[in-house]
Amino acid sequence: MASNIGSSFQFLGRDMAVDLGTANTLVYVRGRGIVLDEPSVVAINTKTGAILAVGSEAKRMIGRTPGHIVATRPLKDGVIADFDVTEKMLRYFIQAVHKRRFLTKPRVVVCVPSGITSVEQRAVEEATIQAGARAAFIIEEPLAAAIGSGLAVHEPAGNMVVDIGGGTTEVALLSLGGIVTSQSIRTGGDELDDAIISYIKKEYSLTLGERTAEEIKMAIGSAFPLPDEPHAEIRGRDLVSGLPKTIVVSAEEIRKAIEEPVNSTIDAVKNTLDKAPPELAADIMDKGIVLTGGGALLKGLDERLKHETGMPIHITENPLSSVAIGSGRCLEEFETLKKVLISSSQR
Repeated sequence: MASNIGSSFQFLGRDMAVDLGTANTLVYVRGRGIVLDEPSVVAINTKTGAILAVGSEAKRMIGRTPGHIVATRPLKDGVIADFDVTEKMLRYFIQAVHKRRFLTKPRVVVCVPSGITSVEQRAVEEATIQAGARAAFIIEEPLAAAIGSGLAVHEPAGNMVVDIGGGTTEVALLSLGGIVTSQSIRTGGDELDDAIISYIKKEYSLTLGERTAEEIKMAIGSAFPLPDEPHAEIRGRDLVSGLPKTIVVSAEEIRKAIEEPVNSTIDAVKNTLDKAPPELAADIMDKGIVLTGGGALLKGLDERLKHETGMPIHITENPLSSVAIGSGRCLEEFETLKKVLISSSQR
């Protein structure tokens, strides 16, 4: 609908790109860059159904709420698990960015995992339209991550991106502005946290909360042996006595704990390389693999991948925001990058 696109140019600043992640949601506004980066968490009062807090404020409540307040993550494994809450969260974020709500509704580009089904994709579009968008466009995360990492995705040459998010890991081989072969596995940062929780429970009979597990992962988690292995103190509840207790764990133990999810990420990379056409495989040998997403910050993961695949590995400059930057570039250069977007059926 050309008139729609044409008419929106007088409201250039209004178009938005949303990286709707399992762990964090980032919002990019055309001409302004990333204006919002908040955890994808919503706190709800179950008695009234009212939203009490969204984002960082709600995240602080996880595991610390009374019975009638629930702090939930409406997205699970990169897809919408709770439609109504996702729509409310999106509306909250859109309104937080656009204070003057009487202006026209924005066009919104939303990032989705590449392995998403058409039903899940419709749910994202519907939630975006319900939250106040005029039109919803969908972009696959690996493509957005590649554009955000500054790769020349439109060249007839292979680029390989490994995007490790909170709920999913996307491995994709890109060429000529499209995905040649990809694998999307529902393993990400959350899976690493769960692995740490179950390991500590099994080895030390200690129950940990989600936030503590995440803090340990960020402090001493690693995928490859480090020169000086650090230790960390962990506080949790002893399963035997029921009392709070502190233990000390080493980086080596945490590495053992997260071995399984790390291995499934490495297998996904190997499987994607295995399916690569020979010409593109040669390009990857040359350029290497680009690591992005929060999981790229796991210490030693680049070394481990280099060790396992023999390919050069590069971590992007800002792994946490490359998907949002890439989808934002699609707004800035809408006419040139329009072809990588899957436009919504609603106009």
